[in-house]
Amino acid sequence: MAEKLIISGDSKAEKYEVLYKQIKELVGYETDEIANMANISSMIHEAFGFLWTGFYRVVGEELVLGPFQGPLACSRIKFGKGVCGTAWKEACSLVVPDVEQFSGHIACSSLSRSEIVVPVLSDGVIVAVLDIDSRELSTFDEEDRLWLEKIVALLGRQ
Repeated sequence: MAEKLIISGDSKAEKYEVLYKQIKELVGYETDEIANMANISSMIHEAFGFLWTGFYRVVGEELVLGPFQGPLACSRIKFGKGVCGTAWKEACSLVVPDVEQFSGHIACSSLSRSEIVVPVLSDGVIVAVLDIDSRELSTFDEEDRLWLEKIVALLGRQ
């Protein structure tokens, strides 16, 4: 890949723009969904230094842990439970500024303070969610949501 992923002082938008281009190129050459999820979670994690970055895949009536970067994670999440299960149930991205204020939050790590979850669609059906946790409150905003939705849309084309 020609572009450097992180340059000190880059704005969040600039990082996402470079990251998106690199991910788009990467998934254009790889057809395996798990391989792409692994690289995407690694690239996002490396670019931003989040606490936890990864995917949960829809398997039956549960979300099952997929490729991720970060500390130990919950292996399974039921439909409608926690931030991930709620994003799946409501079929929309969720930005949670303070996880302690989210009713039913599942605390896989006590270090997690804020979270964003973005559904991954394939042919209009949610097949996974991208989950990102931060050590800081209010880490995620509308800019993160828009860029991450654009990034996971690249998976939906597989």
